Amino acid sequence: MMVGSEKPGIGGELLLGQKARPKYSIFPEGEGSNTPSWVAFDKQVLCFDAHFKEAVPQMREENYRVRKCKIYFYLEDDTIQVVEPEFKNSGIPQGTLIRRHRVPMPFPDDDQFYNVHHFNINQQMVLYSRTFMITDCDPFTKNFLKKLGVRVNSPTSVPEDPYSNLRQQMAENMKPLRPYERQDTLKQFLDHDRNVLRFYCYWDDTENMFGDPRELILHYFLADDTIEIREVIYPNSGRDATPKFLHRSKLPKNAPLSKRQPGEITDRTVLNVFGPMGHGGRYILDSLKTGAVYQDFYRDMDLTLGEVVNVWGRRVLICDCDNFTKEFYRSKYGIRDFTPLQYRTAPAPKPPRPVPPYNGIGSEEDSLCSCQGLLPKPPQKDFRKLMEKDRQGLESNVLRFVGKMESSNPVNRERLFVISFYLSDDSITVYEPPQRNSGVLGGQFLERGRVKKPGQELFKSEMSKYFSAQDLFVGARLNINSRIFLLVDADEYAFNYMEQHAEEFPRANMGAIISKLRSIPEAKQREIKQFLSLSDPGNTGLIPYEPFRGLLVGLECGLSEHEVMMLGRCFSEREQPEVDVGLLLAVAQDHLRKKHFESFPELTRAFTHEDRLRTGRLSTKEARRICRAFQLPVAEDLLRALLNKFTTEEEIDYHAFVAGLNWRENPAPPVAPDNAVKFDPNWSGEAKGPTVRNVHYSVLLEEVFSGDQTNVEPTHSAQQP
Repeated sequence: MMVGSEKPGIGGELLLGQKARPKYSIFPEGEGSNTPSWVAFDKQVLCFDAHFKEAVPQMREENYRVRKCKIYFYLEDDTIQVVEPEFKNSGIPQGTLIRRHRVPMPFPDDDQFYNVHHFNINQQMVLYSRTFMITDCDPFTKNFLKKLGVRVNSPTSVPEDPYSNLRQQMAENMKPLRPYERQDTLKQFLDHDRNVLRFYCYWDDTENMFGDPRELILHYFLADDTIEIREVIYPNSGRDATPKFLHRSKLPKNAPLSKRQPGEITDRTVLNVFGPMGHGGRYILDSLKTGAVYQDFYRDMDLTLGEVVNVWGRRVLICDCDNFTKEFYRSKYGIRDFTPLQYRTAPAPKPPRPVPPYNGIGSEEDSLCSCQGLLPKPPQKDFRKLMEKDRQGLESNVLRFVGKMESSNPVNRERLFVISFYLSDDSITVYEPPQRNSGVLGGQFLERGRVKKPGQELFKSEMSKYFSAQDLFVGARLNINSRIFLLVDADEYAFNYMEQHAEEFPRANMGAIISKLRSIPEAKQREIKQFLSLSDPGNTGLIPYEPFRGLLVGLECGLSEHEVMMLGRCFSEREQPEVDVGLLLAVAQDHLRKKHFESFPELTRAFTHEDRLRTGRLSTKEARRICRAFQLPVAEDLLRALLNKFTTEEEIDYHAFVAGLNWRENPAPPVAPDNAVKFDPNWSGEAKGPTVRNVHYSVLLEEVFSGDQTNVEPTHSAQQP
């Protein structure tokens, strides 16, 4: 509170002759930016060494204590913090004595606060009625004060603290005089920290009542030569899972030992030179260790295979060790023989569990699971196979074949079936496409499920065998529920999948097919060459596929229908049909019309918003992302085909793309049912991919009969003669 001549006038205005007192430190103006102090002096602190005397009236040995501390002055806001370093076993609370804040000056200037101009070396400061003597500062503080124009005083020494000197003298008296025996365990700890030897041990406790053999694991810690033992407790053994069999400690060899008096076993032995016993005596270290009591503990050289370890009266046999332990003994002690001791009895063979025969109720797998436990569980499925072979984008992992029914009924012989094999779970489904004027209703013929192979007993204990992917190929006969189906064709995906996984499908392995052709007699080889030459009078090197197929089937070369088709595909002249853009747009508009999608203006605005340069073109990736954001109700395969048709140099003309999809303003002709089925995931048996027309027989003759024994990889590219 300001009184007297320093008191300002009404409203805090200064009277005549009065000067304003600054609330914060005023630094001299210099060259540079006019930034405020809390920015210019951010994280800049002045550090002073200080001490204060604290009276101790309650003790006779001392009257005061000298307590050293650090005074921090923060330049950004003139705050002060006082911290006393913590000393071990000081007995007084230490640390932060004054928390960081602005400290007021003592009376009568208690309306003001300390600033940077109040600090200097070798002067006293009163902080909350406690007098601090500043003795020194760090180099940064000294340079900063000199730049402000402050004449820094010379540093002074700190007076000695009688109590600290007394405690230091007592600590020195507790140390033995020379000669001094140094026990260095730090090197062993640094060299072998976290290095543990592991031994597998056996303890035969059958001599005691209710005793039985125990399996133990002994850990020897190389860092401090301690031993820990854990017991191996198996499930349903009837024993409690105790944490440890022996806690980590040094293990004496001659345990159990007699009790010793406190201080009888020590690391050092001292001799009383003169003086009374206890306080006031003089001692020196006994280098001869007269009367010392020794204890022999187990070391790493005592632990070997076949050795018996005395674990407090229990005879534990070391039988085996791990690889790290073997390498340690091999490198340090040169031990090479680590033959383990056989301490485990051979387990009794499990009696065979007879499985009752299948009763015909439910599936065989479900009935088998009900016999394996009291709580029936559902049969386990091959989850890995399901994740690998499930549909992923364009990869359907479904092999589709065209089949005909073998029957004496002429109507059934003309029926076509699409047999689909799902690689994810080896299930089969049969679908019959509708045919006009056939007199047979089409549709689903067999629902999806695994099909058993024929000729197996129904009520048996063994699991039945089911059709696998290797059993389906062109020319195969399948007995499905007492109906014989002859596979006459397959779709392009099935052929490509078999060619790519030739190691799983032997009839699609071109190396095996070529080997079969090379193994036929020379007479048939000459007949094949003569037929091919007569079938090509123009010497073009090409022959139609049908005569080629008839030749190989008629000569009975041991090739199946599927292998003949693989040869034709490998050495063929193939044509890739072009997809009609109008048909793609018609199918897409049909899907959009059925889903009532009419957000074409919003779709155009989204494309225009992403087109920063207003070029009318966007990348295919951006266009696909916008279509997904609008949840365009179009199949992914169809959307990809449409984007590819409107893409030029990896950019799409989005105005033409949206105009083609707009079924309101630009309606496309209605889609015929025959064309719509091409984009249906249910294949109708009609070939979609490239078809084989001509075969390069000249290349075939060169590869097969020229003596080249290298395997031929299947290819789909046309080879020009």
